[in-house]
Amino acid sequence: MPAPPVTPPPPRTADRATSAVVHATAALTRLRRGRLLHPAGRSFEGEVHFWGTPGPPTGVGLLDDPGRYRATVRLSKGVPTPGDWPDVLGLAVRVHRPGRPFDLLVSSSGAAPVLRNLPLPRRRFAGTYSTIMCYRAGRRRLWLAALADPDSVDLGRSLAAVAAATRADAPRLVLAVASAVGPWRPVGQVSIGAQLSAREDATLAFDPVRNLPSGLRAAGPLAWLREQTYRGSRRGRGAGVQSGGSYATTV
Repeated sequence: MPAPPVTPPPPRTADRATSAVVHATAALTRLRRGRLLHPAGRSFEGEVHFWGTPGPPTGVGLLDDPGRYRATVRLSKGVPTPGDWPDVLGLAVRVHRPGRPFDLLVSSSGAAPVLRNLPLPRRRFAGTYSTIMCYRAGRRRLWLAALADPDSVDLGRSLAAVAAATRADAPRLVLAVASAVGPWRPVGQVSIGAQLSAREDATLAFDPVRNLPSGLRAAGPLAWLREQTYRGSRRGRGAGVQSGGSYATTV
């Protein structure tokens, strides 16, 4: 499956800018000896259940059509701050599907349209997570999110509390889609299951720009920057976009 296009910088500076970002990110990753972004986290087995899009379809079959998929889920802290101190929290969901997987990466944000573009620190792992950057489906601009499920067990305020919640129950978050100014429309849910080992967590590598379903593409300069940053981080860690295949945990 061909990778979706992203918006590059102007042609005269593209090669130099790409090389600079990739090399700098790879060097910082090697210096840190681990992930450059969201280094502290816990990974889990999971399942994604798409209900289908309510109202007008998005044009993205994976979102519009009902289906169940095995998933890998990672919850993380961005800086990271100690314990339950406020931080920009992260949620990464790999939807395992035939061919290329779908990597959904979202950060703690506000639910309102004016705030869904901004990463916002908070204490609790249950809340609104937004893609921050927008996607395009045809001519439409879309944002994706994971929202708190009021009927789910609470995820708590620390990574240790998240792990304890998964041992007690199967926590859930609601998956949703929205336009730039419209309300969130629930399209499914992600269920979080058994915790993976620390070694499995360390080998996970997500790509929110290249690993997208048909009909959905990353848009804007932020997409280009994220593509090069994740590329450099993978290079620094010795990970590949598809090493191990789409059904492995080391992609």
